[in-house]
Amino acid sequence: MTTHPALRLAIDIGGTFTDTVLVEGQDSILASTKTLTTHQNPADGAMEGAARVMASTGRSLAQVTGFVHGTTLATNALIERRGATVATVTTEGFRDILEIAYERRYSQYDINLQKPDLLVPRERALTVRERMSANGEVLIALEQKAIDALLKDIDASGADAVAICLMHSYANAAHERRLREVLTAERPGLVVSISSDVSPEAREFDRLCTTVANAYIQPLMDSYLQRFALQFADQGLTCPILMMTAGGGMCTIETAARFPIRLVESGPAGGAILAARIAARAGLDEVLSFDVGGTTAKLCLIDDARPQTSRQFEIARAARFIKGSGMPVRIPVIEMIEIGAGGGSIAGVDRLGRLTVGPKSAGSEPGPAAFGRGGTDPTVTDSDITLGYIRPETFAEGHIKIDPEASKKALIKGIGDRLALDATGSADGVSRIVDEGMASAGRMHAVESGKDLGARTMIAFGGNGPLHATRVARSAGVSRIVIPPNPGVGSAVGFLYAPVSFEIVRSRYSLLDNLDIASLNRFFTQMIDEARSVVAQGAGDAPARTFRSAFMRYNGQGHEIEIPMPDRDLTQSDIKTLTRDFEAEYAKQFSRPVPGMKIEILNWAVRVATLEDAVPPVPETPALTTITPDVSKPITCDLDACPKQAAIVARDSLRAGDRIIGPALVTEPQTTTLVSADFSAHVDSIGNLVLIQDQKGAGQ
Repeated sequence: MTTHPALRLAIDIGGTFTDTVLVEGQDSILASTKTLTTHQNPADGAMEGAARVMASTGRSLAQVTGFVHGTTLATNALIERRGATVATVTTEGFRDILEIAYERRYSQYDINLQKPDLLVPRERALTVRERMSANGEVLIALEQKAIDALLKDIDASGADAVAICLMHSYANAAHERRLREVLTAERPGLVVSISSDVSPEAREFDRLCTTVANAYIQPLMDSYLQRFALQFADQGLTCPILMMTAGGGMCTIETAARFPIRLVESGPAGGAILAARIAARAGLDEVLSFDVGGTTAKLCLIDDARPQTSRQFEIARAARFIKGSGMPVRIPVIEMIEIGAGGGSIAGVDRLGRLTVGPKSAGSEPGPAAFGRGGTDPTVTDSDITLGYIRPETFAEGHIKIDPEASKKALIKGIGDRLALDATGSADGVSRIVDEGMASAGRMHAVESGKDLGARTMIAFGGNGPLHATRVARSAGVSRIVIPPNPGVGSAVGFLYAPVSFEIVRSRYSLLDNLDIASLNRFFTQMIDEARSVVAQGAGDAPARTFRSAFMRYNGQGHEIEIPMPDRDLTQSDIKTLTRDFEAEYAKQFSRPVPGMKIEILNWAVRVATLEDAVPPVPETPALTTITPDVSKPITCDLDACPKQAAIVARDSLRAGDRIIGPALVTEPQTTTLVSADFSAHVDSIGNLVLIQDQKGAGQ
C-alpha cells in the first residue's frame, strides 16, 4: 500500500486579502493564492482560495490531513465595536474598576483627551456580595439570595454576555465558577466568561479588561467558527481545523471558541514564526521581521530564532501610538509593533497642508482606486503602481485587473491638486511618507526593547513587504534583507510551522526565600495537567515539551521579569539558582542588580507545546554570477525620484547563485520585490532572495 505525504492547508484571513497555502510533507509548497477578503462572510473568500489551490494541484479537500486557520475577525470586531452587549460582575464595592483604570491620564496635558472605550458603560457594571482574600480564603460567602438579585440586574441590563471578575479569584475560583454554573443554568442563552479561566492573574483592571474582551467577541467568534467549519465540511473536509493563536501556537476550534481573545493578532503571529524559522535555517542571530499586508505593517524582533514575546498588549488605542490609550489585554502574545501602513492605506492632505498616509485603509471593499471596485481615495498601492513598481498584468496572479489611470486620477485629485504636484510627484511623496513611518516604528520598537537595528537582517514578506523592504531598510539603517519563497502568503506559511500549544499563567505570591516547595510543585502539576489536556485535544498523543517560568521582581516593584525554570519538580537548592538567574537578567536590562533587596514572585507560567520539526541548515550558496535580464521597464527611482530603467526578472527563472544589480523588479505570483538602485540581490541555496546594500545607487 502506497502512503502519501501529509497534505496540509493554511488560510490566513486579513483585512484586505485572504492568503491560502497548500503544503505537502514538511515544507513542499504545492500551491498558494491570494483572494480578496469577503467581509460579509469571511469563509466565502477562504473557500474561494481553497478551491483555487485544490483545482491547480488536482487535489480535493477530502485529501487534506491538516488545516490551520488564522483570522483578523476577533481583532476587527474589537476595533470596530461589533460585539455582544456585555455586563460586568465584580465584587461588591468594586463596581468602578473600569472607570478608575490605572488612575492616570495617558497624555497628561491633553485637554481634549479621549478615554479608551472599554466596552461596558457604568450602568451595566454590576456587583455581587462575596469576598475572597489574597490567599484564597473565603471572607464573605456567596449566598443564593445575592445570586438571585444579580440575575434580576442582568435581566434589566439587557446584556447577552457577562464578564465575571471577582476579587482574588485567581487564588480561589470557587465563587466565579458557582456564578457561571448558576447563570448558565438559569439563563441558557447568556454567554459567561470568568476571569479565573481567561486570565487568572493579579491586577484586577487588566484581568477584567481581558475577560470583558473575551465575552464581547465570544458569541461572534463562536458563530463564525461553527459556520466556517460547517462550510468546509460540506465541501469534503474531514480533518479537524486548528486555530492560530496570538502566542504563536495552535489550538482546537473548541478551545478558540472558549478563549477567542487568544485569536487576536493570530495572523501576524504566523509571520513571526515564519521569520524565526528562516532565521534558524540561515543561522541568523538577530532579525527584524517585516510583514506588510494590505491594511497594516507588523515589525517583530527575533533573537536566536525566537520571536520576542509579551504578556500584555493594548487593543484599539484612542491615540494610536500612545501607551495606555487602549484596552489592556493580558494573554500570551508574540510582541510586535503594528501600524496602519499597508497597500490599502489611504493618503491625503490634512488641514495644515501636510501629506498623510493611513491609518485608515481602503481594505478590499472598495479597495484602492486601481482595483475598479468603487474606491476613489489614493492609496499606497496606487502610488506603487504610478511609480512603476507594480506590473498590472501580473498583479495577484492576474485575478484582479489593475487600472493605472485610475490610480493617477486618484492621486491628482486627492493630493496633487492641493499640493501642486503631478501624479508621479504625489506618488513619490506618499511612498516616502509611508516608508519613513514604517522605519520609524521599527526604530522605536528596537529602542523600547534596548536593541539596535543596525546589526539585524530584515526578513520581509506579506503582499507589500518585498515591495517596500529596501526603502524601509535604508531608512532604518538595515543593510541586509532576506525575502523567503512565497513571501506574499508568508503568514499562512508560518501557520504550518507552529506547534499545538497552550500556555497558562497564574498568580501565586511568595517571597523567594519563603517558597513552599512541596505546595508549589503540586501547583505546577495542576497547571501542567490542565495545559496538556488542552493540547491533547488538537495533537492527540503526539510528544510534547513543557516549559516553566516564574515572573520575579524585587520586593515593592510594580513589574516582573520572566525567568525560565527547569522542567521538573523544584528542590530547595533551586532557590539559589533562581536568585542568580533573576539578578543576571535584571542586570542585563537595568545595568546592575540591587544588593540586599528581597525577591518576590507574583506569577508562575506553564506552556505545553508539541515538538517542532528539526530545522535543517542552509547549504552554502554557490559562487555568485551576475546576470543581465533582457526585459526592463521605466520606474521612478526611490533614491532620487528620477526616471530609471529597471530590469524585470521572474523569480522562478532565477537559480541559486544568480545575482542582479538594482534597480530591478523581481516578480512572482503574489508580490514583487523592488531591488533599489543601491542594492543587489542574489538567490541562496534554498531559494531565499538576499538583498544587500552594496551599490553606489543614484550616483552610479
